[in-house]
Amino acid sequence: MNNGYGQYCPLALATELLGQRWSILVISRLLDGCTTFSEIQRGVPRISPSMLSKRLEEFEHAGLIRRTTRKGGTAYQLTEAGKDLDGIIMDLAVWGQKWARDMTMDDLDPAFLAWSMHTRVDPSVFGEGRTVIEFEFSGTPRGTDTFWLVFTDGTVDMCLKYPGFETDLLVKADLLRFVETWRGFRSLEDELYTGKIRLEGPPPLKRAFPSCLQLSALAPWERMKPGREKRIASHA
Repeated sequence: MNNGYGQYCPLALATELLGQRWSILVISRLLDGCTTFSEIQRGVPRISPSMLSKRLEEFEHAGLIRRTTRKGGTAYQLTEAGKDLDGIIMDLAVWGQKWARDMTMDDLDPAFLAWSMHTRVDPSVFGEGRTVIEFEFSGTPRGTDTFWLVFTDGTVDMCLKYPGFETDLLVKADLLRFVETWRGFRSLEDELYTGKIRLEGPPPLKRAFPSCLQLSALAPWERMKPGREKRIASHA
């Protein structure tokens, strides 16, 4: 194969497939429970449809996923070989939280943040009925970005466009500062107390917000690489 290393080493053979651009991220979304093309793309918003199709075809050929047809379209399921990557990818993500380079403005993708957040909230905090939280971020590549999380009877949906429902709670923040909080480098309680993350809405919803937002699953791991993010975390 053209992207091979010409080595029998199992690591080289694995890297031929998993070391290609976007591969690890697509597998990660499948491990997160995404099963359709659109679900996977929402979790990797900067991948092109053609590239995602190519990676899924490669994974199917390699035996990492199986494609099934169901009512409404095509579904993708991890095979035993694909599921066996779970611990490996989690270990790699933990390493990234601790040792990868500091973020830059080019890394700040509000669409990915929206997807990540909707997987890490506790909908039960708001009880029955519908609660709409609008997030308005400044300092984004486009100036200002907005998305919504819509909680309905214990479920949550993310919306990158106006969902058609009135906002119940508005969250305003600088995008970089919020992502640093999301990743655990800053204290959410401190950011709310100082108004760096500002909440606008009824007091009961403002009080419930910290309990609803569970932060990144990687937030508990301490930042180790020297640099700006470690300095921020050391003062949190």
